[in-house]
Amino acid sequence: MTVVDRKSRVAIVGGGLVGALAACFFARRGHLVSIYEYRADIRVEDYRGQSIDLALSTRGREALRAVDLEEAVVNRHGIAMRGRMIHSKDGSLKEIIYDSVKGNCIYSVSRRYLNVVLLNAAETYPEVSLHFCKKLVDADLDNGKLKFLNTKTQAIEEVESDLIIGADGAYSTVRRIMMKRPLFNCSQTYIEHGYVELFVPAGKNKYAMSGDHLHIWPRGEFMMIAMPNDDYTFTGNIFAPFATLDKLKTPQALLDFYEEQFPDLLPLIGREKLVKDYFEREPKTLISIKCKPYHVGKTALLVGDAAHAMVPFYAQGMNAGFEDILLLDELMEQYNSDFSKVLPEFSKLRCDDAHAICDLAMYNYIEMRDLVTRKSFLIRKHLDTFFYKHVPNTWIPLYSTVHFSRMKFRDCIANKEWQDKVLRRIMWCIVFIFLAMILAPVAEKYMKTSDLY
Repeated sequence: MTVVDRKSRVAIVGGGLVGALAACFFARRGHLVSIYEYRADIRVEDYRGQSIDLALSTRGREALRAVDLEEAVVNRHGIAMRGRMIHSKDGSLKEIIYDSVKGNCIYSVSRRYLNVVLLNAAETYPEVSLHFCKKLVDADLDNGKLKFLNTKTQAIEEVESDLIIGADGAYSTVRRIMMKRPLFNCSQTYIEHGYVELFVPAGKNKYAMSGDHLHIWPRGEFMMIAMPNDDYTFTGNIFAPFATLDKLKTPQALLDFYEEQFPDLLPLIGREKLVKDYFEREPKTLISIKCKPYHVGKTALLVGDAAHAMVPFYAQGMNAGFEDILLLDELMEQYNSDFSKVLPEFSKLRCDDAHAICDLAMYNYIEMRDLVTRKSFLIRKHLDTFFYKHVPNTWIPLYSTVHFSRMKFRDCIANKEWQDKVLRRIMWCIVFIFLAMILAPVAEKYMKTSDLY
């Protein structure tokens, strides 16, 4: 790894997962890093941030491995999930293994735990300083100047840096400032579905359900999911159209809904706990954001959700954000931290690729809440597994390319489209052979009859 001779000043806006990880990478290269986070320090104050537990897979693991944090997260805290467990209305279960050929799995990780690990790691570098309760109010992105509001003292503080990293999430202030610039494209899409976080208590020192799976209750237009925690509980979420959630305004309406749709889950949560947890918070929205480019000259860059927020249904939001930093570090190695080359190349390599995973995340919601119950989906799953087992270097299922490789997301989609084309041709060949087998005796009989005349 190349350590730069000149120490650049790097201001990272956002001390969440991606911002804290970015600080570690920049510090390892000798840059002077300052993180500015609008929240208080979550390590000393109880802060309830975003819900939805995280699913860590290869892209995220490789980024953590590069800064020697993979073991602290995966081995000490992560809960291995080897597949989906599908819960039908009648209580029957169906297991869908993620990777039955190579045995890869994804890991359930607490968002807060991971954020604490990353902040602690960043703080071990003498080049890193952490600043909390600092809200960005304005920035001159071309000249590296920022203005922060100290939310404790209400004072305005001005900062200068050589590089501004916008890692301030889906509602990024850095991106909002960037949107005022010409030739910057940005779109956002709210889906008409929201979510509410719920919890399944632990049994007697054991999980109430299998702790080796991501649990899904697909119900067509809506679904429940639950992911295991290391204290034997599950963090669950109901995802549903707001029109559906709006009908659950009373405890009785909620209980009736769960008795009808999730009869096996209701006893595990408990009626009183379900009512308490559900009405404790309002349903949250889900947003997908695409923008291009991600950089301003050599002085500013968007990463993580600030660059490409996505709905959580492919479990790639964090992983893609971590891969952003890994790619950025690879480019810094290639160009010796020359930001005038690194930043444009990052936009070139990452923008369209991130748009692709945003689209895949949208599609996977349909798969999780509906398609997993269809025979066509299971047939395709079996075909993918068959070919993957026998020609693993040629045929890699879409899920495996996304979760268990660093193949570009665009190439993941192109690979799936190629596989679809092959399967269609195989099916047409089977149909033609079948028809030929049926028609051959008829033709032979016709020919013999013709010979008589």
